[in-house]
Amino acid sequence: MKKNILLVFILLVLIQFPAFNQDVQSQAIKFGRVLNLIDNFYVDTTNIDRLTEHAISEVLSSLDPHSVYISKDEVAEMNQPLEGNFEGIGISFNIYQDTLMVLTTIPGGPSELVGLRPSDRIVKVNEKSIVGIGLKNQDVFKLLRGDKGTKVKLTILRKGEKAPLEFLIVRDKIPIFSLDASFLLNKETGYIKLNKFAATTISEFKEAMKTLSGKTRLKNLVLDLRGNGGGFLGAACDLANQFFEDKKLIVYTEGTHSPRRDYYSTTRGDFIQGNLIILIDEGSASASEIVSGAIQDWDRGVLIGRRSFGKGLVQQPFPLNDGSIIRLTTAHYYTPSGRNIQKPYKDDIKNYRNEYLKRLEKGEMFNKDSISLPDSLMTRTLVTKRKVYAGGGIMPDIFIPMDTSMYYRYFNNLIRKNVLFPYAIGYIDKNRDNLKAKYKSFDDFKGNFKVTDEMMNDLIKAGEKENIKRDEQSLKVSGVIIARQIRAILAREIYDTGGYYQIMIEDDKEVEKALEILSDQNGFNKYLNK
Repeated sequence: MKKNILLVFILLVLIQFPAFNQDVQSQAIKFGRVLNLIDNFYVDTTNIDRLTEHAISEVLSSLDPHSVYISKDEVAEMNQPLEGNFEGIGISFNIYQDTLMVLTTIPGGPSELVGLRPSDRIVKVNEKSIVGIGLKNQDVFKLLRGDKGTKVKLTILRKGEKAPLEFLIVRDKIPIFSLDASFLLNKETGYIKLNKFAATTISEFKEAMKTLSGKTRLKNLVLDLRGNGGGFLGAACDLANQFFEDKKLIVYTEGTHSPRRDYYSTTRGDFIQGNLIILIDEGSASASEIVSGAIQDWDRGVLIGRRSFGKGLVQQPFPLNDGSIIRLTTAHYYTPSGRNIQKPYKDDIKNYRNEYLKRLEKGEMFNKDSISLPDSLMTRTLVTKRKVYAGGGIMPDIFIPMDTSMYYRYFNNLIRKNVLFPYAIGYIDKNRDNLKAKYKSFDDFKGNFKVTDEMMNDLIKAGEKENIKRDEQSLKVSGVIIARQIRAILAREIYDTGGYYQIMIEDDKEVEKALEILSDQNGFNKYLNK
């Protein structure tokens, strides 16, 4: 039976794609023959589906680092972050002391509507106890996510309540935001941070700009794309469109089997006159590089940070017969000046994936002079004819070295062994009401709340329980960062995500540099050769 199904499938494939050359047809039949022989004659029981998936994955991995096979079970989960929503009960959570604790409820979401509160402990899901079972994040997703309209019964423990409380929650669509934060850095300068380029990115960006512009006459914008790994090409074009007049080339794509396709700005953007700064780093990839490349090539703004990731390949999804898909690289993309910023991968894909470590070893993260920029990859911007380079990412106009204090061993261990975050969550759990009563607003909290010596000592003791010895030398350098991280976590859980980033950018060298050059219009123009 399996043999017949396989032969029918191969015939359907060949009929569906009549343009296959003779070699492809021959190899498809050859692979089918191998699977038949394994199925009929191999010594042990085999799983033909698994063998086929493994073979497809191996073939794609030999082509380039970004062509991948995605099983049907993974397809829906893969699409959720970029489509801008998932279906569930609408909470953020943490597994604290082996118990599922609600951190926040999403405004207007199913959990908020029935009265779930921060610090509630979920002890049962559909009458089944989930306490003390070694719960993992993935387990929580499986328990709480589900189709819109389905119901889930939760039993929770709440401070001040003697008996457990029960809630029946109807799952619904829950938004996933690509905008982490937007606020004013000063009376003329806005700050927006994006974590991805998704279906909702442009609407989130426009709403943020509207809010910022309603507070002040917005003269400058700092767009933070650090750590933004990309997303939809269309979302990148829509965002770049906000900074240009119409009919400006933003990016073009081209491949052996994909004719050149140009993407232009299509309308007059909402921020075409103000000063623009984009922050990038080694985690800024794909769509982030499309936006950064267009801004740099048209001399529209100044890029600050470190060399971006270097992904200049375009993937197209192709569905397979069982609901799985392959994401196949079909084209390169090029910035308006003709740069392909894809870093090399042909010689060794494994080294491609470890290229970040190479940058560290070469000292590139700390010294601009360690970066190799051969003249053969040099081109020029389209307006003021500044030098820019292809290959291996987007080089910023202003280089800022990595802050090494973030990587001191003691601080690293507190993060790696998951001590700092649970400590902060535990502190909130005990003091949430007092903090909210004492600090009526985020601005009040930011200006007045201090991490005390007692709090630091409690954190150090928590670290010692995880065999992290007190390190006075490290604490002298990273103690300020540890305290800032605690304050930021508290702000996020008590107020909102924006509060977290407003605290985390204190002493941020890239942001400080942005504000420095924005304070002097002539200085800003100097970086653009204007």
